[in-house]
Amino acid sequence: MTKTKKIVLRILCIVLAVILLLAIVLVSVFFGIWHNEFSSVTSFTMLRDRNDAHKDGAVYSMKVSGGFYFDDFLEQGGAKKDSDLIAFISNRITRGLMDMGIKESDIGCASFTATTVSGDKLFARNYDFDKTNVCLTITNPGGGRHASFSTVDLNYVGMSTEKNVEGLMNKITCLAAPYAPLDGINDAGVSCGIYMTYQGEPEDNNAVATDQNDPDKPNITSTTMLRLILDYADDVDEAVELIEKYNLHDSANTSFHYMVADSTGKSAILEWVPENGTDKTDNDGSARKLVVTYNTGDENIGTEEGESDFQWVTNFIIQPKYYEKSEDKAGLDRYEQIYSDLSNTDGVVQDEWAAMKILETVGRRNWKEGNGCTVHSVIYNLTKKTVLWVSNENFNDSTAIYEYSFSTGELKTVVK
Repeated sequence: MTKTKKIVLRILCIVLAVILLLAIVLVSVFFGIWHNEFSSVTSFTMLRDRNDAHKDGAVYSMKVSGGFYFDDFLEQGGAKKDSDLIAFISNRITRGLMDMGIKESDIGCASFTATTVSGDKLFARNYDFDKTNVCLTITNPGGGRHASFSTVDLNYVGMSTEKNVEGLMNKITCLAAPYAPLDGINDAGVSCGIYMTYQGEPEDNNAVATDQNDPDKPNITSTTMLRLILDYADDVDEAVELIEKYNLHDSANTSFHYMVADSTGKSAILEWVPENGTDKTDNDGSARKLVVTYNTGDENIGTEEGESDFQWVTNFIIQPKYYEKSEDKAGLDRYEQIYSDLSNTDGVVQDEWAAMKILETVGRRNWKEGNGCTVHSVIYNLTKKTVLWVSNENFNDSTAIYEYSFSTGELKTVVK
């Protein structure tokens, strides 16, 4: 080999070594910055494909690594509006390299609490909407925060309802899922859900969003309030204490109320209403105050509520004198059906499947006119810290039924 060739070969070796070193450095930097995000994205898995004929969206799961910056979100004072939340998520998760979105969602649902004959405390929930993709989102952030399981409508984080989640960029966008739970349970046995209330009579919308503005309080949006409960609350009382510290700003330009329950059997419905206000006058979201109605001591709501240890909710404000007539109460028919199904046994059911049967009764595909669809039905066992989850009212299809347990960390299909 000539001297010139040796020099060229040596230069090539040096260049290749430099390129390899740079590649190693870049990969190390990438994993150093985004190792949690990379792990979360690679865990994003389709559990069940869509079925357009039955209005079924696809079902996904994701195990979220790390703390997804929620502590940072709270430390900065939370967010007053969805655009602030979107900016925070985009800046933290993608370091500003791409935009991530949280969209509007028309959430019409039902929930109730119950007790099994063996004494387990249950939290049941139907999520009624239109065909949409969902993600079963599992988190374990550590640092004094609870592990949790929650259901996320991926339409709410910007995914299309008409096609599956495909491509790396869409999966990266789904990293926003922990900020948009619609219901869930944590490893302390605390469960919560969110439900539309259609409050007020605005000219250009079907509701007026709650928009509190106490200058001494930080701010929080609807779904991030659920995340706050899932991550930090040990019981219902602590959940209420946490919520009282924040101004609530309802997302999606609409209004919501919430229900929370724990493993002791205590539950509460959380509503934001003006003092002595009615649905017709409730058009200033900043004038609303938090009213907490517990499952005990709720005689002021009604005789049935006062006599029942269990609690149930659909899509109308339960405070007395808020509506002029019962026809104004959205979801009253489902509310009455749930009470009818539970009242004969004072809220005691045989097991999770019996509770699921009540949810099946008020599922949207078969309920009276059958408008819309029930995207998922779930029973959270607050005693055993387990989840029984059914996709799109496929109550008799074992491939659409999932179970999760905090004790094992396993998510699996269940043979009914």
